[in-house]
Amino acid sequence: MKKVYANAGEALEGLLFDGMFIASGGFGLCGIPELLLDAIKDAGTKDLTFASNNAGVDDFGIGILLQTKQVKKMISSYVGENAEFMRQYLSGELELEFNPQGTLAERMRAGGAGIPGFYTKTGVGTQIADGKEHKDFDGETYIMERGIFADLSIVKAWKADTTGNLVFRKTARNFNPPAAMCGKTCVVEVEEIVEPGQLDPDCIHLPGVYVHRIIQGEHENRIEKCTLRED
Repeated sequence: MKKVYANAGEALEGLLFDGMFIASGGFGLCGIPELLLDAIKDAGTKDLTFASNNAGVDDFGIGILLQTKQVKKMISSYVGENAEFMRQYLSGELELEFNPQGTLAERMRAGGAGIPGFYTKTGVGTQIADGKEHKDFDGETYIMERGIFADLSIVKAWKADTTGNLVFRKTARNFNPPAAMCGKTCVVEVEEIVEPGQLDPDCIHLPGVYVHRIIQGEHENRIEKCTLRED
């Protein structure tokens, strides 16, 4: 089965449609699938729902799709640093579903494991719990959260072999593995593709069974907030 594609546009061919639900990796500006997001922008696919830890910034990450108004709804934990996101949300142009970070990660992981729902204490007694099922376990109240089942997962890894086994690097490992798991189809961009057997099996973070298409490309290493020591 062919998994390696020449570029992002080719890797997404036949997968995109208006109104689809996409799970996107990344943590802050680290590990964002920027090449795939650029290709979605170029394709003009609209009315998108994204599940992602963040919305990028105005000119990077999902922010580029907010600029072109291709996003209908965001399911996110953190949406700061993005003025266009704020403008669209406050004006009623964009739907927003806030999730605690751990809850969002577990919703993605649960979807990838085929688990439709789970109970958590996080959010009990807050607006997060409004309208959700409550259940007591051992004298403690929990709320039920639904697993995320996306039409498409787009993620960024450090290395992959041609069968789709992935290695992530540092903070990029936070949300990319669970995001990769919960999509019907998973497309990955990486910095390097190697042959099977070249990755240490003990260092593989996500097995290739979850991965359907891979591209290799050049990536921009952005710093979200550059802080320097005073002289």
